[in-house]
Amino acid sequence: METIEKVLEAMKSANKALSAGQISELTGIDRKEIDKAMKKLKTDGKIVSPKVCYWEPAK
Repeated sequence: METIEKVLEAMKSANKALSAGQISELTGIDRKEIDKAMKKLKTDGKIVSPKVCYWEPAK
C-alpha cells in the first residue's frame, strides 16, 4: 500500500480530524513522508481542514 493510501486510510478509520504527527504515530511512517502525502491529498482535494493543522477526508 502506498503512503498516500495509508494516510487516507488512517484518517478514515480515526473518525476525527488528525494532525500530521498523529498520523505518523498511527501509521509508523516518517513525518516527512506524511507531509509529502498530505500535500498531494490537499492538491487533489481529497482532504480538508476543519481546524488549523488538523485534517480529515473530504466528504
